[in-house]
Amino acid sequence: MRTIKLSSKKKMRNTLFIAFFIIIGLLIRLGYIQLWQGKELSSMAYQQQTLDRTINPKRGTIFDSTGKNVLAVSSTVETVTVNPGNIAKDDKEKVARALADIFELDYEKVLKKVKKRSSIETIVQKVDKEKADKLRLWIKENGITTGINIDEDTKRYYPYSNIASQIIGFCGSDNQGLDGIEAKYDNELKGTKGAIQRHTDAKGGEIGEEGENYVSAVDGNDLVLTIDLTIQSIVEKYLEEACVDNVCTDGGNVVAINPQNGDILAMATYPSYNLNEPYSAYTDELKEVWDNMEQQEKTKNLQAVWRNKAIADTYEPGSVFKLITASASIEEGLVTDIDKEGQFSCTGGIEVAGVRIKCWRYYRPHGSESLRMGLMNSCNPVFIGLGQKLGVQKYYSYLNKFRLLQKTGVDLPGEANSIFLAEEKAGPVELATISFGQRFEITPIQLATAVSAIANGGTSIQPRIVKQIINSQTGEKQDVEVKKNGEVISKDTAEKVLSMMESVVAEGTGKNAKVAGYRIGGKTGTSEDGVNTNKYVTSFCGVAPIENPQVVLLVTLYNPTGEGGHQGGGVAAPVGGQIFSEILPYLQVNQGNTEEVEVVEEVSVPNITGISIKEAEKILKEIGLELSIEGVTEENEETLDKENTIINKQIPTEGIKINKGNKIFIEY
Repeated sequence: MRTIKLSSKKKMRNTLFIAFFIIIGLLIRLGYIQLWQGKELSSMAYQQQTLDRTINPKRGTIFDSTGKNVLAVSSTVETVTVNPGNIAKDDKEKVARALADIFELDYEKVLKKVKKRSSIETIVQKVDKEKADKLRLWIKENGITTGINIDEDTKRYYPYSNIASQIIGFCGSDNQGLDGIEAKYDNELKGTKGAIQRHTDAKGGEIGEEGENYVSAVDGNDLVLTIDLTIQSIVEKYLEEACVDNVCTDGGNVVAINPQNGDILAMATYPSYNLNEPYSAYTDELKEVWDNMEQQEKTKNLQAVWRNKAIADTYEPGSVFKLITASASIEEGLVTDIDKEGQFSCTGGIEVAGVRIKCWRYYRPHGSESLRMGLMNSCNPVFIGLGQKLGVQKYYSYLNKFRLLQKTGVDLPGEANSIFLAEEKAGPVELATISFGQRFEITPIQLATAVSAIANGGTSIQPRIVKQIINSQTGEKQDVEVKKNGEVISKDTAEKVLSMMESVVAEGTGKNAKVAGYRIGGKTGTSEDGVNTNKYVTSFCGVAPIENPQVVLLVTLYNPTGEGGHQGGGVAAPVGGQIFSEILPYLQVNQGNTEEVEVVEEVSVPNITGISIKEAEKILKEIGLELSIEGVTEENEETLDKENTIINKQIPTEGIKINKGNKIFIEY
């Protein structure tokens, strides 16, 4: 008996000992939960008990430089969600059927969401108010008071579809900018989301009688671009014509920049795409095979067309780069008289470090030349010789001054940098090829920016695409700073180079860029697109008007394979002339060669939207203008019902003054 009693006491002691440790463990656990996890668990409980429905803000509007033409805008649409726990069991099938019918959805998938044990399910996003109103009417007629939510949302819309597509970019379904300006200025444009908050239990049922708490969304800020819609439209029109007519297999691009302040007036890449359908096939050829194409191949094609070649792709600039060599040589005093005959001599080639480098016209050498004649003839030996006299160190110092060894800093995503051989690795042959524009690569925007420094009298200016930000709440306007990067060359040097550029267009390789009545300067270029590819890049860089430059224009065409060949003077220069012939009158640039041309009467563009094409043609003909219909060729024009086809858009817009004989571009 005694042994049994002792055993019982021992068991009791052990039990108490174990219970003590359990209590201590529970207290420690409780303290850990309360002190260390308290905030996290409290937040989780709040999230579980609070049902938030997001209210998307209106994304800021994007305007062209006039502040009148809307390039991107957010329209009001609506999003429909359900709280399955708040829909009566007997009503679930009826609700699912109504949602499926109104929004043309799969009934079984909708029913699955309506029956799901969750607090909230999205049925459809970004639907027109007309369809949402049908649902509102159905809800009212069927006495459904809870469980279906219709909230305001926004949808991005691009009124001009393809125009400036690689500049503007597009947004995703979540209203986030994915490319171009939309991505670069996403923080300015996107605004701040609002919310509708309601306390619920685990099933989504309401707790208490607090009702809904509405937190307003804050709309995004508006942007005013430097892009002028009319100039952009003119540029895109002639770029497309050039790429099609010259069979440019790899497309092309054009940059038009105001050299005085760095404003990009137009920047176009061909082919372009429809901003309202960024994931769709963008050419007739692709549309035929799109449905059978692998997703990887689709993605490759889409990424190629989204790419802004003017800032993201590098190329050998060819003879246009001789402008940089000429500027450095004059600035360093290697040439004091640009018209001194016999200062240079072309024998068809020049030997550098044992390597003979030919002139493009080696079969019929240019002979005795001045620097002006050397630039007019685009003679390689002249500029190779100047490069040798400058030397590697001095030449690279000018590359740095012209900001050709770094990105321009243009406010667009995806800008690439130039590809030059490192200075310490550049020998005589490398310097020779650089001096006439080959065996290195730069972007079109870098070259246009460098030539802008020559055009404005010698100052390097950073290009910009946005000139103003408008606060959506206050209307306050904030100007984007014009950034100057210092003097590159003197005004005297710049004037001499501009004078030679004028001669290139007047009598040299750029004569196809002439525009009667205007003093235009320029330089043509032709280069190989890679080594032994049998592909070429042809280009023309123009400045106008020479007496007070307002536009630097760079036309770059990739691998022209048409009957016109691939030389810059024959292929790219005419495109520059066509563009200048329309944008200079539009910019109201004074004519500098009035004795060469008869005065052309200006007319004010009338409003032709909302009327038939036939009626518009009559109105325009009476005032001396022509009509150009987007997407219509001579072959299919006969099938177009002009009498009953109504015009939706026109460029230029009403009130713009242009010369008689110019075209008004329309869409229907």
